Amino acid sequence: MRKLDIHTYRGGLNMKRIPVYTISGFLGSGKTTVLGKMVNEFKKRGKQVGIILNELGDENVEKHLFEDQTVHELLNGCICCTIQDDLKTTLKGFLEGEGADVLLIEGTGVANPLEIKDILLSPELIEEFELMSMIGIVDTSHYLDYQSMFVSSKEIRSLLKDQIISSDFIILNKIDMINEKEQEKVRQKIEKVIPPGVEILAASYADVPFEKLAEQRQSLVTLTDTEGHHHHHHSIGTLKIADPPAVRLKKLETWLKGINGLIRAKGYLYIEGESKPREMQFASKKAVLSDSKVDREKTVLILIGQNLNAEEIKTTFNQSFQ
Repeated sequence: MRKLDIHTYRGGLNMKRIPVYTISGFLGSGKTTVLGKMVNEFKKRGKQVGIILNELGDENVEKHLFEDQTVHELLNGCICCTIQDDLKTTLKGFLEGEGADVLLIEGTGVANPLEIKDILLSPELIEEFELMSMIGIVDTSHYLDYQSMFVSSKEIRSLLKDQIISSDFIILNKIDMINEKEQEKVRQKIEKVIPPGVEILAASYADVPFEKLAEQRQSLVTLTDTEGHHHHHHSIGTLKIADPPAVRLKKLETWLKGINGLIRAKGYLYIEGESKPREMQFASKKAVLSDSKVDREKTVLILIGQNLNAEEIKTTFNQSFQ
């Protein structure tokens, strides 16, 4: 596999194509951590990085992590199906003056990366963008649970399989949260469905060498490669609670754990006894706070899950926190 070459030319026409990396993985797997690492490393090498962040809801609470980069938010839908036209328009924007030496696309946690690949390989864009690698991230701490028909749905199992089989490079993340026997079981299950030659690397906190992330693992392929793999996710959606009151973290964590179908949660919240909002991330059934890097007083809580009961959630939230 050849290393990253930012300036690639085709057909002897001296045509510069923008290298593109897609980052996929189920909710809470560690996509944004990998994205941040790649952004920082490309910047160290003097590259101008373009970023496309996709969220199912109408607000992205992680945009501030990339303030000094060209960031486009695609909200209220998934770029693999409901807002494909928005993705095409955004990609064209990088060709019409915004510019980027390299482009990173992070889909929602329920995105099928094969659909994103379809767009990048469309006749109108294939001469402008070069798909370098489709990076897949697996939450090993929950992968075996997601494979159980008693814990997850057929839709989630199909989506996870789609994300894995479309990846050129797979990161088995969060291995620090399971034992070696479980790690090996996850690896064996994944190796059964991926094509030969796909590299798998185990990691904690998505700590993998940048050289692995930046390798070119794709070559120019035909559009027919991605036909027949479409999978949609109508039952997975987002709920937004605007301006929630101050909360106690442990009480919030307990409440989140009790929501049927909840996979992920994040937001900006006031914590009881503190004067400024904190950023909250809920994944793997654990709520974690960090200092907000943006100056904002408005609070918001975003819930992502399957078949979420909005009325029930609002009722229990009001009973617990109002």
